[in-house]
Amino acid sequence: MGKLDGKVAIITGAGGGIGVAAARLFAAEGAKLMLVDLDGDRLAALAQSIGDDRADWAVADVTDAEQVKGYIAKTVDRFGGVDVTLLNAGIEGKVARMQDQGDDDFDRVIAVNVRGVWLGLKYTMPEIARRGGGSVVITASTAGIRAVPGISPYICSKHAVIGLMRSGAMEGAASKVRVNTVNPSPIETDMIHRLEDAYNPSRGNRQPMAEGTPLKRYGQPEEVARLMLFLASEDSSFCTGGVYMVDGGVSAGRA
Repeated sequence: MGKLDGKVAIITGAGGGIGVAAARLFAAEGAKLMLVDLDGDRLAALAQSIGDDRADWAVADVTDAEQVKGYIAKTVDRFGGVDVTLLNAGIEGKVARMQDQGDDDFDRVIAVNVRGVWLGLKYTMPEIARRGGGSVVITASTAGIRAVPGISPYICSKHAVIGLMRSGAMEGAASKVRVNTVNPSPIETDMIHRLEDAYNPSRGNRQPMAEGTPLKRYGQPEEVARLMLFLASEDSSFCTGGVYMVDGGVSAGRA
């Protein structure tokens, strides 16, 4: 018996490394999935690999309220409701000092990473409540509890996401809607490779971000997905309002 048998899950950012890993794991544990991203080709291929009877997909901009309502409506029409939402879509933005970040650079990161989460909470929590409760899992970051230079919009966005999560947990508790964040350190994904290239253009095959992690390696998307599964399932039935690290020890050195 799977941990998500009979459950319907929405996954945003489903075309990226963590989203793909979560989709495959959730499906293996019995969930039916609505996969959401901007890349329709990736979504279609992922849905087909999981099985068209278990997965559907929707191209949507998570910053647009009408498109968010659209992917939720499609989920309800196709699968009958929503039990789990994984709000995973996010961007890193430009690597530059604050004074070299444009206003548009800041606004774009905040739109995707914060407004996208806010809209996801706003419109999925009532659907989850109609099913008698369930779980919202938000992908934050170790950037939500600390700062590094050069990505101030991203740092701001992930701190804000934790605040939204805590607000959602407080408001959702009466309806048995649990809300938590998963906070990864650098994970082996395209995003981290882009950041490594931006910070260290002459790095060759070295991975300075990984070397700065106590476990001295990148995390793998599947390692993040397993924590997401725990929070999505009834294994975490008394967990809400929590900030859950999957970071190879990065946060242990935080004052």
